Amino acid sequence: MENREVGENSAEFNFAEGEMLLIDKPLTWTSFDVVGKVRNSLKPLKLKVGHAGTLDPLATGLLIVCTGKLTKKIDSYQAEDKEYTGTITLGGTTPSYDLETEIDETFPITHINEQMILDAAKSFVGDIQQFPPAHSAIKINGERVYEKARRGEDVEIKSRQVRINSFEIEKIELPNVYFRISCSKGTYIRSLAYDFGKVLQSGSHLSSLRRTKSGDYRVENAWNLEQLIAEIKRHKEIIK
Repeated sequence: MENREVGENSAEFNFAEGEMLLIDKPLTWTSFDVVGKVRNSLKPLKLKVGHAGTLDPLATGLLIVCTGKLTKKIDSYQAEDKEYTGTITLGGTTPSYDLETEIDETFPITHINEQMILDAAKSFVGDIQQFPPAHSAIKINGERVYEKARRGEDVEIKSRQVRINSFEIEKIELPNVYFRISCSKGTYIRSLAYDFGKVLQSGSHLSSLRRTKSGDYRVENAWNLEQLIAEIKRHKEIIK
């Protein structure tokens, strides 16, 4: 059964044939943590479990997790456009482009006004080139680049083309800028936040992020992780 949303009857779960689970990823959890939690809850069944699109530990929101035969469709789910809301904080940069690392450089923001912020957001709409953060999960020579970055090694990352469908500024309370973005797969919102500061002749970092949509699937229909695990356990009791 596809698109297993919150509130559906757990007695209908068929994890071996394949379930697509919408999960609201908790703050500080990695996407792999969530997959591991679901996989462990399904023991002793030995099933494939995977996710369709990584969310950083400091991001929350919609994570699509597939089980069983439905893991074959992960690539198609991952290819869908995404929507995010979040906060860019102006006036300081961090090595990770978010709050995983501490501010390493500060910049003035007194010259920045509302129109400059709105114009900056518009300048990103369309096909753009961006550099993924050094603290990211992409691999170089088989190793995650964040592992190299945490060891203090220099990391050379190539730029990639991504598409920003829309970049809306929802509220401005300097130094914080609240946004909603629709974008293609592979877009690093942390990199966008970093580049946003440069366009404003300042510095900035991503201070909060929430994935609200992936394709046609919305976080409003997602499971709380602990509630989902409880439902899986209840399902296992029902079918014994």
